[in-house]
Amino acid sequence: MRFAKIALDGAWVIDPDPREDERGRFLRAWCSREFAEHGIDFRPVQANMGFSIRKGTVRGMHFQKAPAPEAKLVRCTRGAIYDVALDVRPESPTYGGWYGVELSAENGRMLYVPELCAHGYQTLEEKTEMHYMASGYYTPDTVRGVRFDDPAFGIRWPIEVTAISEQDRNWPLAGRLEVKK
Repeated sequence: MRFAKIALDGAWVIDPDPREDERGRFLRAWCSREFAEHGIDFRPVQANMGFSIRKGTVRGMHFQKAPAPEAKLVRCTRGAIYDVALDVRPESPTYGGWYGVELSAENGRMLYVPELCAHGYQTLEEKTEMHYMASGYYTPDTVRGVRFDDPAFGIRWPIEVTAISEQDRNWPLAGRLEVKK
């Protein structure tokens, strides 16, 4: 795997190093030793999948606050997504910054999202599926989010938003964001 630091403190883009032959390809999706060699302490305890029917669907921006924060390792297993990490950690040197990257079944790329950073994505193709591993268990009482279109952050989604849940449409603006316990 090839690890690239990005403009958010503690976040990484990880590209696979696939082995290809006449049968297809094989690639490593996660390796605790390789992550540790890059200073990433990520121990997944849960894996989740999402499937979106429509191109342009936005899901997010979500995170879990203390005492149950979770880091995520996100990949797209069918179709393509524009994946976004948003730093909502008030003490972080990159607070308020965001980073977006295209993840697809074809490129096999992954995005590592640190704890207490919000995460969301937009589907770039119909019938898109994503998969992510999380370092924490889903804890509904700790789930928080920010609006996908919050002007305080200025996330630029690549295409028109065609579908979004009421919850995601109605997350609070940055001024009312609750990160700490």
